[in-house]
Amino acid sequence: MRDECDEIHPLFHGAPQSTEFRKLRKRIVRYTREAIEQYGMIEPGARWLVCLSGGKDSYTLLAVLHELKWRGLLPVDLLACNLDQGQPGFPATVLPEFLEKMGVPHRIEYQDTYSVVMDKIPQGRTFCALCSRLRRGNLYRIAREEGCSAVVLGHHRDDILETFFMNLFHGGRLATMPPKLVNEEGDLFLYRPLAHVAEADCEKFATAMNYPIIPCDLCGSQDGLQRQQVKQILDGWEKNSPGRRQVMFRALMNARPSHLLDPKLFDFAGLTLGAAPQEEDSIPSLR
Repeated sequence: MRDECDEIHPLFHGAPQSTEFRKLRKRIVRYTREAIEQYGMIEPGARWLVCLSGGKDSYTLLAVLHELKWRGLLPVDLLACNLDQGQPGFPATVLPEFLEKMGVPHRIEYQDTYSVVMDKIPQGRTFCALCSRLRRGNLYRIAREEGCSAVVLGHHRDDILETFFMNLFHGGRLATMPPKLVNEEGDLFLYRPLAHVAEADCEKFATAMNYPIIPCDLCGSQDGLQRQQVKQILDGWEKNSPGRRQVMFRALMNARPSHLLDPKLFDFAGLTLGAAPQEEDSIPSLR
């Protein structure tokens, strides 16, 4: 990996020279490239709208995509975009100044979705669902205006796991955030290149690079969110059995429809004796 000051993108200027950071950076880049290739995200000559919230994950996303492009491994144009949603106290100058300094092409958009959320959501209810829908709609609009074929988000491995368990516990379905999907209108892709990257690595990376982090006070100020509850459960499992998160994540890539209960995914009714044998469940029954 090229580290000479005149051969790296400004987003990496001042990067720590420690062996630990070099390994971290290499790991994030490798996992991101792996996801991009595995899920077929690259369309040569395409333009991506890279969504930047000012959090650790989106800074990591922005840096690693520019790293891949800088090395000739991502043949797409990148346009960073921040949607200022009108939250009181939002430091509106932080991201424009940062992006200008880093020489990153960008668009800053102001849309007061905060007032809409506050008006529509009763006191005591969580804001996340409506806030997310309004934000997504505006980002799709901006992508179309800018001639982008994809909206690119900074969701990481832990976001995907948490969403899976939220659907399991509260939604009654086996589903999570896919790394690649087509929007309802059918005219835009939505990509999550950090799908294989751990949240802890994003935090270490953004902290080490001293990026100007902007917290999401709108959501972070609420207690008892379902996602926070799931995160606490996963933290407990990880503490008791290190590596548990990665094992569960691999399970999402190793589904066996014949060993679930959805007749839309597997033809149980049409299963007959003499057919190709199925692998029996290797997990012993609880006694």
